[in-house]
Amino acid sequence: MDKNDQYGRGRPRPQSRNLPRRFRLVAAAGAAALALTAGLATPLNPAPQQAEAADDGKKVLTVAVAQSVDSLSPFLAVRLLSTSIHRLTYEYLTNYDPKDNHVIPGLATKWESSPDKLTWTYTIRDNSKWSDGKQATAEDAAWTFNTMMTDEGAATANGSFVGNFKKVTAPSPTKLVIELKKPQATMTALDVPIVPKHVWEKVDDFSKFNNDKDFPIVGNGPFVLTGYKADSYVRLKANKDFWRGTPKFDELVFRYYKDQDAAVSALRKGEVSFVAGSPSLTPAQAASLKGEKNIKVNDAPGRRFYALATNPGAKAKNGEKFGDGHPSLLDQRVRNALFMAVDRKTVIDKVFQGHAVEGAGYIPPRFSQYFWEPSAEQELAYDPAKAAKLLDEAGYKKNGDGKRVGKDGKPINYRILCHATDPNDKAIGKYLEEWWGDLGIGVTLNCLDNVTDPWLAGKYDLAFDGWSVNPDPDFVMSIHTCAALPATPKDTGATDNFICDKKYDELYAKQLAEYDPAKRADIIKQMESRLYDLGYMNVMAYPNAVEAYRTDQIKSITTMPAKAGNIYGQDGYWSWWSAVPADSGDSSDDSSSTGVVVGIVAGVVVLAGLGVFVAMRRRSTAEDRE
Repeated sequence: MDKNDQYGRGRPRPQSRNLPRRFRLVAAAGAAALALTAGLATPLNPAPQQAEAADDGKKVLTVAVAQSVDSLSPFLAVRLLSTSIHRLTYEYLTNYDPKDNHVIPGLATKWESSPDKLTWTYTIRDNSKWSDGKQATAEDAAWTFNTMMTDEGAATANGSFVGNFKKVTAPSPTKLVIELKKPQATMTALDVPIVPKHVWEKVDDFSKFNNDKDFPIVGNGPFVLTGYKADSYVRLKANKDFWRGTPKFDELVFRYYKDQDAAVSALRKGEVSFVAGSPSLTPAQAASLKGEKNIKVNDAPGRRFYALATNPGAKAKNGEKFGDGHPSLLDQRVRNALFMAVDRKTVIDKVFQGHAVEGAGYIPPRFSQYFWEPSAEQELAYDPAKAAKLLDEAGYKKNGDGKRVGKDGKPINYRILCHATDPNDKAIGKYLEEWWGDLGIGVTLNCLDNVTDPWLAGKYDLAFDGWSVNPDPDFVMSIHTCAALPATPKDTGATDNFICDKKYDELYAKQLAEYDPAKRADIIKQMESRLYDLGYMNVMAYPNAVEAYRTDQIKSITTMPAKAGNIYGQDGYWSWWSAVPADSGDSSDDSSSTGVVVGIVAGVVVLAGLGVFVAMRRRSTAEDRE
């Protein structure tokens, strides 16, 4: 579910106006809370130490990240780092096979639907324990879903998954029953962390509880969350009782670096084991690391898209408008003209330097079933002359100084939100100043550590945006529905960019109820086409996952998918769970970045009439995570 993208827009973390949303980079605590020294996050211990082993002999895998946590609450978190941590600390009903992303058992060992597809029954495993020793049961899952169904705060992050739920019960500790209002195609891809009822039922306000006080945090994943400092680090320890097997590293630490070059420098010095970037390394950083002793660079097709989002006129579900987006952007001709003046080839060649492919649709080519491209007639190809003509037709003509003027007679100048920590935003922003300047339009780059506040308030014209897409794309499509809008301007919805379009909503409802994979994929492509035509989201690129790690600290680690995939931000917990310390004596082959792990359970789908059963079989290898 990486929601995320995962990059820099966080999901809502409730505060006065609710939370930050998905990917926006936030340094909410301010410079003092960052506690950075020369751009480097404060060390977790008073004295520097090697990442591979703590003073007490424990094997510690330290991951340098360029994104801070938005919330440690599974009900609120949206950022890739946060949702990745939840993948590590809580089980989901199902998981994704690291080899090819197909659905496999998680907390549920098998599942079946009724003939009318309105009732789903899951068998909950009996060998998963919470880290406080209590048994994880179907009651925990039922309570998690029911809480999301009845509490608006608890539905902040993943409410789209339960919007169609009618009733959820747990007839026995190993039996979960979900009744639906109408068929729902995502029932084997409910990317929702299941939490322990006996801990979470004590929470008074889910919209404000960030799960960041009482350590260790009770979970049942491969790792247990043991420590956290805002905008500095997250510390986890291996869960020795994890049903799939204990991770080979004793501890896993995510360390925040505001300065990505400082993170790369830390990797060179051996102060960290792995560097993920923001979320990828820049071409220059990757090039500087290639060929260095004991460092391996992983460069593979990613699961993200990189886009420029346009303020569609921010509004809430109650119809109240807010924010101050430029009124000219409400005209589709203007939006299309702007995007026709963006040279995607230059973005790929000059900014990403070949570590990406040109974008258009909402889902990266890695997910071939849902990948969409516009037809030749539909494509908003790079054509500055045609873009200028469209602006003229829309009534935004140049004055005597060569500046396009708005209906108020003032020269148009668009404010673009950009992430201060993302060099790609800044580089592309400079190109936009040139390209749109030729059209007679001014550009002001507003590069901030915290883009969340102006974004939530609708106080922007355009903004750099990006999400990680899950194997099932329902979530990333749901964030553009009217239902995802905030209830009022003071609230935070699940929306990415305040888009609300009736035709898009109709298509979303249609795909959600379609069980035929091919037909559903076709509907999702129609949704991508609709987003493209509306012009609110200009997907410029699908960046590669470019990351690096030290081979003298990590002997082997799983990528997802296996042949050419990412390590950080997987759809599961496979990479960090499978990682083998370099001096462990393990027999794993260290010539590959793909670790060999034992005891993975893969799901085999067996159709019986209209019911769907998932049998289990043991396999000796596995792979990635979210």
